[in-house]
Amino acid sequence: MLVYFEEFQNGIKATLREKQFKKWKRDWKIKLIEEMNPSWTDLSLN
Repeated sequence: MLVYFEEFQNGIKATLREKQFKKWKRDWKIKLIEEMNPSWTDLSLN
């Protein structure tokens, strides 16, 4: 299930963001998801 994603024009920036995101606590990740997709809709279906 895909509930959150970000788009980048630059692969380096995408990699840096991925590394940053992986260091975050679970609660921070959930908060970010709920801000962007409060109903946790599966975005892979669109």
